[in-house]
Amino acid sequence: MQVRLIPYNLFCHRNTDMTHMITTKTDQTLRHQVLDSCLLGRPVHLLHVFGAQLREDLASGLRLPMSRRYWGNFQIDDVSLSRVDNEDHSNRWLAFASPASQAGFSLDRQILLHVLNYRYGSAGAKSVAADPALVRVTATEERLAVVLGQQLIATLFARIHNNLQAVGKASSIDPAAVLAAQSGVRPARGSWIVTVSLSDVEAGLSGQIWFSLDKALMADVLRGLLPERAQAKKALRSVRPLASRLQVTLEGRLVSKQMQLGALFDLRVGDVIPVSLSRTDVMLDDSRLFTAAVSEHKGKLCLTSFEDVE
Repeated sequence: MQVRLIPYNLFCHRNTDMTHMITTKTDQTLRHQVLDSCLLGRPVHLLHVFGAQLREDLASGLRLPMSRRYWGNFQIDDVSLSRVDNEDHSNRWLAFASPASQAGFSLDRQILLHVLNYRYGSAGAKSVAADPALVRVTATEERLAVVLGQQLIATLFARIHNNLQAVGKASSIDPAAVLAAQSGVRPARGSWIVTVSLSDVEAGLSGQIWFSLDKALMADVLRGLLPERAQAKKALRSVRPLASRLQVTLEGRLVSKQMQLGALFDLRVGDVIPVSLSRTDVMLDDSRLFTAAVSEHKGKLCLTSFEDVE
């Protein structure tokens, strides 16, 4: 029998590695998403549809000649909607209001300086400083941020307005209104924010733009993703009920008389069988549904005074 000895320091090293592995695995455990009771019954699962629509609108807007003067070769990579988890945001925010709601706007300063250099700089878009914090904020930069915010917020408002119009719902947004900018505040934790990722491949630059949505504006986004329930009910009411569309054949059994078989064989042409019409049975196939009285109307026999058969 052979016994293999393990050095003490090697054994401790292995235990240390195992402990480290267990700790790392625990730290990487996925967190479960907490449901917000305020969103139950609302089409939050369709927000990706709105994101895809807004992405296409923004991409089309950037291709317009007027936008090319500012955005150059920028392209929209992705648009997503999410809740704000961290209130700490170092970028400057602007606010643009519609009659009933307000949206915030912010973008990476490196993107803003890139657009500034492309629009006004002599060296073109590639002259962006390595560290935007070292670049002094100018009045031109602030005016440009307002212009870009007006362009992009107008696209956001137009998409929300068009979605509401498409499902026949009222919209308080005027897409043609001139948007006035004012100083905005950082979105609070739990509020909704739209994140737009964009890049300029030739300049090797990428960044993000943010839109913050207040409660009224977010409600309009969600309302535009589903048709009005009243309209759906109205469409159902326009279809006749099944009972009024289903055709059935009823048979009226007017006379039933019992007689002897011999008397039946003795019948000759001209003989009369005395009967009396009182109430008759109304049949559906072989099922007896009603009894009805027999009457005459303009030379025709009719059934009236229906009664259910119990």
